[in-house]
Amino acid sequence: MEISDQLQCLFSAQIEEQNGSYVVEVPDQEIQLGEIQTDETYRVALLSSPSTGTVDESVTEAQTERSESQTERSPQTPPVDEGEHRDVEIEDIGDQGDGITRVERGFVVIVPDTEQGERVTIEIADVRENVAFGEVVERLSYDD
Repeated sequence: MEISDQLQCLFSAQIEEQNGSYVVEVPDQEIQLGEIQTDETYRVALLSSPSTGTVDESVTEAQTERSESQTERSPQTPPVDEGEHRDVEIEDIGDQGDGITRVERGFVVIVPDTEQGERVTIEIADVRENVAFGEVVERLSYDD
């Protein structure tokens, strides 16, 4: 999957019908962190994702918990560093077959050679302004 350098934020949401229109709610934290601004116009891309009907608690925790060093980062800098190790769950598969996971602020990390739902330890290999690339260090069982 090719990710544009213009990507401002990425998050998961459900589409809801309201008064004859369809609405996607933007999480408050995306506005509060300055990634996007109210009263501005943005292009929106929709990617289908299998839904279980419930929010995955591990994804929610990963998005809301931050280590002390990550909290000190500017909202404009990526929340990961090259060489950093992370335990993640692959949330989606991109058009080119690479796994996609999201960390703080919905920041996208692309992980080749993974499958949707797989839990892995990754090492961040390359960090760009709006996306990072990770390599699998270890495949985790669901009990870990």
